[in-house]
Amino acid sequence: MAGYLPFDEPNLMTLYKRICKAEFSCPSWFSPGAKEVIKRILDPSPITRISIAELLEDEWFKQGYKPPSFGQDDEDITIDDVDAAFSNSKESLVTEKKAKPESMNAFELISSSNSLENLFEKQAQLVKKETRFTSQRPASEIMSKMEETAKPLGFNVRKDKYKIKMKGDKSGRKGQLSVATEVFEVAPSLHVVELRKTGGDTLEFHKFYKNFSSGLKDVVWNTDGAPEEHKA
Repeated sequence: MAGYLPFDEPNLMTLYKRICKAEFSCPSWFSPGAKEVIKRILDPSPITRISIAELLEDEWFKQGYKPPSFGQDDEDITIDDVDAAFSNSKESLVTEKKAKPESMNAFELISSSNSLENLFEKQAQLVKKETRFTSQRPASEIMSKMEETAKPLGFNVRKDKYKIKMKGDKSGRKGQLSVATEVFEVAPSLHVVELRKTGGDTLEFHKFYKNFSSGLKDVVWNTDGAPEEHKA
């Protein structure tokens, strides 16, 4: 409607802070109804953010809106008709797309963290049952590095696209330690990696993560611009 993005900053930290605080402005020619709808759509809280059902009932949104109607003719269309239409079109030539990590938008990224500070947490700090780190490296490189780091620590690794399940060779205080990881794409040059304990002892998970993150220092993004340090 306005011709530009509500949030647009070259610095990612500044961008996320503006999204988290809903800092944006609408052009002066926007009507009060339009401004109110946009404000509710861009609400960073999923609890108070407008739902699809509420949006469809909004007075401004309903102006000129015509719900789709499906006539009797549509019911006569068969699968054969659809196949024939595509077989006669050059657009039916489909090339295999390269698999990509699941996307994570800014709202999901912020809502999954208690604060922006926790989002870019120092990797040397103790974690609970799950944690995450950010990386500017390609997703395939992150996956390879995690597998390369986990195996010398005594973990069996099973990969499925951009997910990894790691299970310790030895039994600990509460059985074998199991860890699940997944790589999410926030932007083409930014990924978030989530790690969570799925089995075993939490203290052992802390110890594992300290050693594991030390081996990932080449792929973990340090927002301070200095090499990541991990204390023994």
